[in-house]
Amino acid sequence: MDSIGGSEVASKLNNLSPGEMKELQQFVEAESQKARMQSTVHELTNVCFRKCITSKISSGKLDKYEEPCMQNCVDRWIDANQTIIKSLENLKH
Repeated sequence: MDSIGGSEVASKLNNLSPGEMKELQQFVEAESQKARMQSTVHELTNVCFRKCITSKISSGKLDKYEEPCMQNCVDRWIDANQTIIKSLENLKH
């Protein structure tokens, strides 16, 4: 951990120029978006894997039932999320 205390961090933040503050905010937002995306991919992988993978993957490949199940699961998940996003965007307007 950093040895910088909370009040020292606050003091350093207060000394940032408006341009530096904006750059910091953009960086934090980008990192937050990356974290959300990683979480979403993890959730998708977990849900579809539990649903579709029913055997051991000893050959390094999915069997003839698992592969289409995974593809369908991912497709439906993406469709559902796009529908939710569109609905939320419509609520904004």
